[in-house]
Amino acid sequence: MAGLYLHIPFCKQACHYCDFHFSTSLGLKSQLVEAIVRELELRRDYLPTDTVLETVYFGGGTPSLLKAAELDQILSAIHRHFAVAPGAEITLEANPDDLSAAKLHELRQAGVNRLSIGLQSFYEPHLRLMNRAHTAEESTTAVRRAQDAGFENISIDLIYGVPAPGHHIWEADLANAFALDVPHVSAYALTIEPGTAFGHRLQKGTFRAAPDEFVATQFEMLLAAMRAHGYEQYEISNFCQPGRESRHNGNYWRGVPYLGLGPSAHSYDGRNRQFTLANNPQYVAAVLERGEVPVTLDELTATDRANEYLLTTLRTARGCDLAHLRTQLGFDVQAAHAAYLAELQANGWARIQNEVLTLTDAGKLLADHITLELFQPPAVAA
Repeated sequence: MAGLYLHIPFCKQACHYCDFHFSTSLGLKSQLVEAIVRELELRRDYLPTDTVLETVYFGGGTPSLLKAAELDQILSAIHRHFAVAPGAEITLEANPDDLSAAKLHELRQAGVNRLSIGLQSFYEPHLRLMNRAHTAEESTTAVRRAQDAGFENISIDLIYGVPAPGHHIWEADLANAFALDVPHVSAYALTIEPGTAFGHRLQKGTFRAAPDEFVATQFEMLLAAMRAHGYEQYEISNFCQPGRESRHNGNYWRGVPYLGLGPSAHSYDGRNRQFTLANNPQYVAAVLERGEVPVTLDELTATDRANEYLLTTLRTARGCDLAHLRTQLGFDVQAAHAAYLAELQANGWARIQNEVLTLTDAGKLLADHITLELFQPPAVAA
């Protein structure tokens, strides 16, 4: 089994926190769809010929900006070039303001069976602060409308750590989310990235990020609320009702190969990674005019593969299989970092059981730091 990711790099407007590749000019949209269809043909051999796609994921950007004909054009090409498993998970990211009854009918007719809806908040001032295109009312209406249209497999995105005088807004956001009774919730801390509107404002001193302690408290509130409502935290930012995890994202964390299409998309064949050029006009010209896909190859060393395994598995509830890391990837983390592992356990940040290392709730707050400390350093050339 493998996955297919398609990057649709268009948005109505730029969210102030977003550093993904996108354009607010839709002039190239139809040509870019043609280029993705052509790229499917050019790169169908990236995955083994007997590959069966278990998941297809339309990300962005805002894939819900695709017209019905454009979505059909891409999905028809996918079925033409790949075997798609019966019951494959076909996800499309959508903004609430795009999800009219007619749009939802089009998506159902096309074969989309899972929606990932970018709500971010139910609080109007926070939506305006983040420059979201939808209203607080549309946050609720879009999900209810999708459910009425027959979409049962729905994920919603929330953002916490937005500067505020207290935690009551986040409490209300969580309560509103639980009232929708969706099977999956992704929750991310607001991160101020260089080059974004927030990044520029932070540099100028016209925006102040929430203190780390404020963000940590909201993460702890998130964990407690999810647990109380029966959701499982199967990855640091992802929660689901029992058995309802995202199959596509879960495959990323398990190291399953996938092919990424479109500008800025990543691909992974189990050994190396490829990165497609993040430039819409240049991507379209290369694919449609020259029949070339502008990709950069990132050849992973044995150390890279070991560290990637650490990075991805430590974020999950399954944890990091230290025996697999040692026998299959050649890195004995217990021998290399015995003292640090003992410190993690003594501080209540991690546990090791049956040679599986997992982070506790307290450890998840420090996940990035812990992972870096456990990384295998690159080999020094003789």
